[in-house]
Amino acid sequence: AAKANDRESCVDYIGPDGSGHYVKMVHNGIEYSDMQLISETYFLLKNVLSMSNKELENTFDNWNKGELNSYLISITKEIFKKKDGSGKYLIDLILDHADNKGTGKWISKSALDLEEPLSLITESVFSRYISALKEQRVYASTVLSGPEINKLSLNKKDFIEKLRKALYLGKIISYAQGFSQLKSASKKYKWNLSYGKIAKIFRAGCIIRAKFLQKITDAYVEKNDIVNLLLTPYFKNIANEYQNSLRSVVSYAVINGIPIPTFSAAIAYYDSYRTA
Repeated sequence: AAKANDRESCVDYIGPDGSGHYVKMVHNGIEYSDMQLISETYFLLKNVLSMSNKELENTFDNWNKGELNSYLISITKEIFKKKDGSGKYLIDLILDHADNKGTGKWISKSALDLEEPLSLITESVFSRYISALKEQRVYASTVLSGPEINKLSLNKKDFIEKLRKALYLGKIISYAQGFSQLKSASKKYKWNLSYGKIAKIFRAGCIIRAKFLQKITDAYVEKNDIVNLLLTPYFKNIANEYQNSLRSVVSYAVINGIPIPTFSAAIAYYDSYRTA
């Protein structure tokens, strides 16, 4: 089995019936939202700040040394370097049309059955669907109007840092939703899942492996029946500190006509959840 940084093997017994498959499905759903959040971040950096691929590579490299340290951030950094045979950057040649294998759709269907507000992952699935409407989008761009992007009001360094915080909080909210759904499924199907162990085995050998999974493990080791990760000390503090950055990024994007479905879903969930 894959080994985490502490050399612990990332393998465990999940539970009875199809619980192992279900946990893997939730992993893949979180992966969908992780990738969508990263792509929205990329879109903003590229189209608002007009960053070169070299600048993007350096930014993601710096982010990977901090809170955002994860497999997906590290491979995204490498993607920005990649060139084709003629020396052109590969990322600038790829069609903006994403397919899917179905696991995102499965978890969203299950969320509806369990009455779980799994908004970030579901928006990520919808984003893939709308990306596939390439011909319609090209035509719509000629007949539907929107605002011109106002780049003058931005401080580049400040905006990059706000985006970093927004991305981290967006990821946290997505994981909180995913683990909340695991809790509902565990209760319904009597699986008695150990969420700390699940976060532990996600630390290596899978796609969502991220530094802050250890924080999730620590939270569940302290209390396995957490209602929502956003209510635990570490994640509560991050949310309270970073919510203004998320709010600022979403506000700017909406006012300037830039689509950011998962970032928008993140702040909508956050504000709905904290409304008494």
